[in-house]
Amino acid sequence: MDLGIEGKWALVCAASKGLGKGCAAALVREGVHVVITARGDEALQATAAELRALNPKVTVKALAGDITTPEGRAAALAACPQVDILVNNAGGPPPGDFRDWDREAWIKAVDANMLTPIELMKATVDQMAARGFGRVVNITSGAVKAPIDVLGLSNGARSGLTGFVAGLARQSQLAAANVTVNNLLPGVFDTDRVRGTSAGTAAKLGKTVDEVLAQRRATIPAKRFGTADEFGAFCAFICSAQAAYLTGQNILLDGGAYPGTF
Repeated sequence: MDLGIEGKWALVCAASKGLGKGCAAALVREGVHVVITARGDEALQATAAELRALNPKVTVKALAGDITTPEGRAAALAACPQVDILVNNAGGPPPGDFRDWDREAWIKAVDANMLTPIELMKATVDQMAARGFGRVVNITSGAVKAPIDVLGLSNGARSGLTGFVAGLARQSQLAAANVTVNNLLPGVFDTDRVRGTSAGTAAKLGKTVDEVLAQRRATIPAKRFGTADEFGAFCAFICSAQAAYLTGQNILLDGGAYPGTF
């Protein structure tokens, strides 16, 4: 299927690895030029080289920096000739007990996982509307639908973003101008973050990381973790011409782990 986005420009945040990288790769395969960001330059440049090899016809720009800062956002936006597609993504805050979190911890979480994507949307959606095309995909978390007790910082910040997007996506000046805003909610995917949190759990429980990972897989009806490539493919479809009637939605990709009907 031709997704109808060849030649568009995308800004993909936190794209040096994991789900962000999967999204960037899927867009590049569709002929989309990309600006990718991440804090670590070495991994980012390696990813940029991989993306260029996937499709030599597209332009891939790699910009190291912290997207959660005003300076990082300004630099990323300046590197992109125009933002037709915006994929918001940032690493989640650490797990823990809310009794141990001070105001600074909360502000940092809200800055990264709520205010940063809002600022990037603010900087881009009106120009998208003026051109008659725009796609925003916010990578949030399955915890928005089924909160995880030790991820209170993430639960709170990402739920705030979800509420904001529900209103923004339905503004007629965006929806009627072919600008869509949707959230992608990953369940457990095979990423460095999942392995890192599993290592912490393993240390607490006196188990091996493999044992903890196996227990997590067993709770998923699909009996496996998701892959970054399949997540990216779904992101690319949401950005497609065919997905123009999809907006304001929270799309859960979790292998059936969420037990609810709605």
